[in-house]
Amino acid sequence: MIPFRERNPVAVGAASIAVLVLMLVAALRAQDLPLIGGGDTYYASFDEAGGLKVKDEVRIAGVRVGQVTSMELEGDSVKVGFKIKTDAEFGDATRADIKVKTILGSMFLSLTPGGSGQLAEGTTIPTERTSSPYDVVEAFSGLAETSADIDTDQLASALTTLADLTRNTPEEFRSALAGVSALSKVVASRDDEINSLLKNLDRVSTVLDSRDEDIVALMADADTLFKALLQRKAQIHRLLVSTTTLSKTLTGLIRESRADLKPALDQLDSVLQVIKKNENNLEDAIKAMAPFYRVFASTLGNGPWFDTYLFNLPPIPGAGGAN
Repeated sequence: MIPFRERNPVAVGAASIAVLVLMLVAALRAQDLPLIGGGDTYYASFDEAGGLKVKDEVRIAGVRVGQVTSMELEGDSVKVGFKIKTDAEFGDATRADIKVKTILGSMFLSLTPGGSGQLAEGTTIPTERTSSPYDVVEAFSGLAETSADIDTDQLASALTTLADLTRNTPEEFRSALAGVSALSKVVASRDDEINSLLKNLDRVSTVLDSRDEDIVALMADADTLFKALLQRKAQIHRLLVSTTTLSKTLTGLIRESRADLKPALDQLDSVLQVIKKNENNLEDAIKAMAPFYRVFASTLGNGPWFDTYLFNLPPIPGAGGAN
């Protein structure tokens, strides 16, 4: 084997330069190498580029999964090519949105997975499922056009009126602003309660909507009841008047007879006390009276006379006898 020192330096230099060139090309095209780069290529159509550039990031759920590889006009839209290398699946309803990365204007392509299965390589996401960021230049252009249509004299008059108002009533105006500020703070602090209230209102409205037929029927029944009450208005009025008159009469009667009722009630109470004391005697008397009542009923049971007879008496002359 020939030692390295004895080799042709020209051939060694040429080989070294060739290796360096190959390494430089490999470094510049690393993303296309099968082991280092790789990934699947997809496309998305946008109404406008929105500041997106080649080599900008591609993210899924905020995680970088690839980069933009190409941008070209296709009719009235921009076709953006991007390469992705990830194990995450995104279906045939996936969205693509151009979003702002930094306040300096850097952008990135955001993918929102949707649908089932895996989006086929080389598929183009249509403009119906893409969006571009808000165009600040267009917004300022619209503001300029709107400002040109403003009536400056009327605006100056309005500002003068507002200045006069704040100049003449500074304390009242300041209090009003403070009240509005406090109200906004209270509303902000009650965000959860307001959200819960709105949800409950939504539930109530849903229940009312589902029961609209019952509510209509209830209102119809109530209308029928009110009509019946109106038809019976005179009778109900007379009933209320009669009830009121009866109440007044009873009240007057009780008031007038109160002096007479008290002694009678006192005497009745005395009689009841006597009856209570002789309760046993009355019970014995009632028991003893039962046989007498049976005999007495037999005596008077045949007509308006006494029907009885006596035993063991001798015959009475002239009262009748045997022939």
